[in-house]
Amino acid sequence: MFDIKIDESLPKEAFYQELSAQLEGLFYGERDLICNAAQLSAFIMQSVPDLNWAGFYFLRGQELVLGPYVGKVACTRIPLTKGVCGAAVSTKTTQRVTDVHQFPGHIACDGDTRSELVLPIFAGDVLIGVLDLDSPIPDRFDEKDQFGVQELANIFVKSTDFQWALDVG
Repeated sequence: MFDIKIDESLPKEAFYQELSAQLEGLFYGERDLICNAAQLSAFIMQSVPDLNWAGFYFLRGQELVLGPYVGKVACTRIPLTKGVCGAAVSTKTTQRVTDVHQFPGHIACDGDTRSELVLPIFAGDVLIGVLDLDSPIPDRFDEKDQFGVQELANIFVKSTDFQWALDVG
């Protein structure tokens, strides 16, 4: 069993450094995409406060398809022209949205969500999907969260074999 022990009173930079060290331990010896995506989703939900959803959408053709996640039942397919996740893929940039209700084309999979952080995930130069974090708190994510979660995503990419997913894409 893997125990997550993080002091939430730490400054955000130190908090995410501790998370990064523990995530590397969690992924040690495991390279499977689905396993690591599921573990990262659960890890984030258990350790990052004030979230109501954390997980993946994978790029399949011209849409995003739901992957491993933790949270309420979610939208299963997202067109690349819709929502915060679609914007992250279309622009190939991280989307940090302070109020999703003000975001053009927002998809309300969970009406409780107020803010969102979505990071595009690349395997080498190939965009394979997004890591999506939702919060019921407006303006929940700041630059320190974005940087810290990006480091967690980097560890995920470094620890994961994407070849079979690239063959399907």
